[in-house]
Amino acid sequence: MDEKLGEQIPLELLFKDAEGRTVRLGDALGTGPVILTLNYYTCPMLCPITLRNLFSSTNQLGGISLDRDFRIVTVSIDPEEKLEMARARGAEMHAMMKGVGEPGARWPFLLGGGEEIGRLTAAVGFRYRKLGNEFAHPDVVVVLTPEGKISRYLYGIEQDPRDLRLALIEAAGGRIGESTAMNRVLLFCFHYDPVERKYALYARNIMKGGGILTLVFLGVLYLALWKRRKPATPGESVDR
Repeated sequence: MDEKLGEQIPLELLFKDAEGRTVRLGDALGTGPVILTLNYYTCPMLCPITLRNLFSSTNQLGGISLDRDFRIVTVSIDPEEKLEMARARGAEMHAMMKGVGEPGARWPFLLGGGEEIGRLTAAVGFRYRKLGNEFAHPDVVVVLTPEGKISRYLYGIEQDPRDLRLALIEAAGGRIGESTAMNRVLLFCFHYDPVERKYALYARNIMKGGGILTLVFLGVLYLALWKRRKPATPGESVDR
């Protein structure tokens, strides 16, 4: 991968969905944050496992819902794949999406020509090569902002639900899920470690937050003591 954080992906690209309809990439992404995956539908093992694991992780996001808050978009990197393969892979994943309205819209499976695939993969820095009937490619999902800018790369065939949740919160600027205030606290306490390729507690901010809370506590304590020791005004009795 050649990471291109902050770069805009080409929203004007045209693809085909699993029903054969022409879809503008920007329309497929919708208006919220997006998890973009680049796979191929005839992949015999790794891609199906990665997609199932990704869906499993999305069910553990604590107040953030695929049905409401974000989308997943999968694009095939094989320009020769047939519509039937996209439809079969989509049907397999959509069958797991119990309780999600319009699963085809919340997780579309797209096909494209060589030019469209090349422009998209170049935009996100996704490098791959064909080996016989298969493709060698990285195991990665790309998290996009609502505007279609690259916010985070998450690696591996299985995504940690905590990392996935934090990446979506980060991409949405905290405006996602049931509690914006809690999202801001999480973003304050965690940061992405590019070496470990996961989110970790941000000790500096935690210490800063602890210091602020300590100062607030001491201020409240001082005010309470000051009020108790305030001299009596004329006409007031003072207990001895």
